[in-house]
Amino acid sequence: MKRTALLLLRVSLALLMVVWGLDKIVNPAHGTGVAERFYFGLFASESIMPALGVAQVGLGLALALGWIRRFTLPVLAAITGTTLIGVWRSVIDPLGLFLERTNLLFFPSLIIFAGVLVLFAFRDDDTLRVGRR
Repeated sequence: MKRTALLLLRVSLALLMVVWGLDKIVNPAHGTGVAERFYFGLFASESIMPALGVAQVGLGLALALGWIRRFTLPVLAAITGTTLIGVWRSVIDPLGLFLERTNLLFFPSLIIFAGVLVLFAFRDDDTLRVGRR
């Protein structure tokens, strides 16, 4: 059961990276707007968004297959941790009762980051992957 749960967690997080990456490729303006609003303007350029999207799709595919986890898991933690910081208002006050510019839809960023930490903590038990010896 643990192996199956870890596989489902890894694949669902991988799909999130693929979807976010495809959005950057298909709609670079959206990615730039998100970067400007939530990521302190970091990489907020329509010209580099498609390249970031390709990298993110590649990360998602490697995650889904369970490849190079020594690289992919820390990168995934950095991406989802940065997202968590970027939407901190929505995590602290998801209903917007005390803070402005919150959105209930961003609250799951905390859950996503926690899922990445679980996957990282139990990486040795995550054995349902391609290329496992």
